[in-house]
Amino acid sequence: MTQKNQTIGKYRWTICSLLFFATTINYLDRQVLSLTWSDFIAPEFHWTNNDYGNITALFSIFYAVSLLFAGRFVDWLDTKKGFLWAIGIWSVGACLHAFCGIATSGIITGNWFVGFEGAKEIIATINDTAMVINVSVTLFIFARFILALGEAGNFPAAIKTTAEYFPKKDRAFSTSIFNAGATVGALAAPITIPFIAKAFGWEMAFIIIGALGFVWMGFWIFMYDKPERHPKVSAAELAYIQQDDIADSKLVGYVPETTTKVSLKQCLTYRQTWAFAFGKFMTDGVWWFFLFWTPAYLSSVYGMDSTQAAFPLFVLYMITLLSIIGGWLPTYFVEKKGMDPYAGRMRSMLIFAFFPLLALVAQPLGYISYWLPVIIIGIAGAAHQAWSANIFTTVGDMFPKKAIATITGIGGLAGGVGSTVINKSSGLLFDYTQETNMVFMGFQGIEAGYFIIFSICAVCYLIGWSVMKILVPKYSPITDL
Repeated sequence: MTQKNQTIGKYRWTICSLLFFATTINYLDRQVLSLTWSDFIAPEFHWTNNDYGNITALFSIFYAVSLLFAGRFVDWLDTKKGFLWAIGIWSVGACLHAFCGIATSGIITGNWFVGFEGAKEIIATINDTAMVINVSVTLFIFARFILALGEAGNFPAAIKTTAEYFPKKDRAFSTSIFNAGATVGALAAPITIPFIAKAFGWEMAFIIIGALGFVWMGFWIFMYDKPERHPKVSAAELAYIQQDDIADSKLVGYVPETTTKVSLKQCLTYRQTWAFAFGKFMTDGVWWFFLFWTPAYLSSVYGMDSTQAAFPLFVLYMITLLSIIGGWLPTYFVEKKGMDPYAGRMRSMLIFAFFPLLALVAQPLGYISYWLPVIIIGIAGAAHQAWSANIFTTVGDMFPKKAIATITGIGGLAGGVGSTVINKSSGLLFDYTQETNMVFMGFQGIEAGYFIIFSICAVCYLIGWSVMKILVPKYSPITDL
């Protein structure tokens, strides 16, 4: 570390580390179901791909709608309280999944006072399979709703915190670091969750992972405060953090930021909002598809159970950690090429948009080895996370701090709608191709289904980038909110 950095101070990176761990827990919690449903939950409750697709699709729409309100909620309560409420709610929701078996047994037979194993034994004796499916799916949907309600607060609060603690030129890098928590969560999930489920039952996997959020809350209470009030933020570091306020004040038509609350209607009048929302709509579903369906893909196409798939998934998400480069690249364009932050970000996003095209050959190359689609999905995932770090920071580039969580929520809603479409469509398509043994482009059965979805995922980023560039061709910050 240089003498200059030592003088400035680095407490902002401590706050960034807290955001990283919150995001890691966020993704661990949402991964428990995808890594336990096929081997443990589906046999117990007789689920099909479509049942799982319904649950994941509804989670996506719950998450999407919740994001709209979560952004407003975080802006209203402000960062500290908003984040605490968010992670507390989603941790409760994560733990609730564990009790769906007991509740299914109780609703159908009236036997409520049983343990996890007792519930399994009772459910196994129920002859009405359709009722078991309907009740269990409904209960899991409720648990996913609580999970989604809380998890929706993570990114609005984290992006708002980043805008509070980092100047614009560093925000993509800091966002890429905390956003890497999504990858680390996804990375840790396959090497922990299936083994917990196998050793202690799928219910304990939800409880153990869900409890991590409560631990994080203690650190947040004692370690976070606004940088201008925090005793560990030096005057030099505060000046570094707030350097954009001086630069923006020199813009023609600049209006100093106030604390007046902004309305959704106001936010929706700006092209910048719609550009962000469309970019999220086109691309969020790709990441969620890879997150929710890759374990099922390795099971359906290559016959792996959750423990056999653990190492390939670990490698896949290790590759995804390359996304941290996505935060560094815009800084390079700004500092070395003299671009403004928005131009550097858009140039970087265009580069990242080409990497998912590799998904077009993931399924064809899978005939050589399953490692090839695993590597390709990992590269596509890294490109997505690099894209994601940059699209999030376009909000901080364009909007005042008081509106950041709200705009992030609007974009999250759009991304959740896109995720709902792809998750629901995938479940229906996979069941259809499996039942009809459909042939498409030389692929048969469920492999044809995965080839179709991979091909759609491949082109989403270039479409999203093109529309964003048309809507906001150059740096145009909002100064009248």
